[in-house]
Amino acid sequence: MNSGHTRSTSFVIHHSSFMLAIAALLLSSCGFQLRGPTALPFDTLYVQAGPTSQFATQLRRVIGASGNTRVTNKPEEADATLQILNELREKEILSLSAGGRVREFQLRYRVFYQLVDKKKNVLVPSAEITLRRDFSFNDQNQISKESEEALLYRDMQTDAVQQLLRRLQAAAKNLAKAN
Repeated sequence: MNSGHTRSTSFVIHHSSFMLAIAALLLSSCGFQLRGPTALPFDTLYVQAGPTSQFATQLRRVIGASGNTRVTNKPEEADATLQILNELREKEILSLSAGGRVREFQLRYRVFYQLVDKKKNVLVPSAEITLRRDFSFNDQNQISKESEEALLYRDMQTDAVQQLLRRLQAAAKNLAKAN
């Protein structure tokens, strides 16, 4: 009886391995690739933002670590300047309980930016990235909900950094085609 159990277990393991191999083969044949580092078309870039902008700090760090572009501390040394025009965190009530207490919020994170070259020619006109997250609220768990809110804003900030890098990369390709 034990040898039959071993044989069926062996079949399940081989079957699972076979299915995993098939999935890997299908995934690789469809052209799927993990997103690599974001290469920007500038050798140097200056990020102009307010002194307390966490978004700009994270953006500088990601650009410096992910590609050939060097972030400078002086705008005159840069091939282009990314201007972070504004960064907003907004919170809106979505629903209330029968007793008039807040049950759900929508958090919005908005970043306004534009890109200019050394001669102050606008390469990417003023644009906006807007991210939204809904979250339920319970005033009996207020401390944990405040932590969740901060985590959601950090997550949206990270998403906004990645979106901005992809937009800059796409805009640079469009500019190269136009020239």
